[in-house]
Amino acid sequence: MTEPTRLLRHVVLFKFKDGTTAEQIATIESAFRALPAQIDAIHSFEWGTDVSVEGIARGYTHCFFLTFKSEADRAIYLPHPAHKAFGQLLSPYRDQVLVLDYWSQT
Repeated sequence: MTEPTRLLRHVVLFKFKDGTTAEQIATIESAFRALPAQIDAIHSFEWGTDVSVEGIARGYTHCFFLTFKSEADRAIYLPHPAHKAFGQLLSPYRDQVLVLDYWSQT
């Protein structure tokens, strides 16, 4: 039996500043969704908004979930010009961001 391949997960949560409009948030969502087409190092990507009924999201509304095959791929993504440009777009509207990376376990 082949050992399962571990993948590097990169979880990004956003809490937007009060007053950020739905249109501004939609622009940010669209820009983040565009990153996989611009950065080949991203193995897979998904995203969504909070629908928890527990009420403990602490204002975080958006989750973006990227997968990399290696630390080297993540090292390509982080300083990539498209990622940096996204950060510039997000900056005026970002109240808080939480990033968690982990190696998948099965």
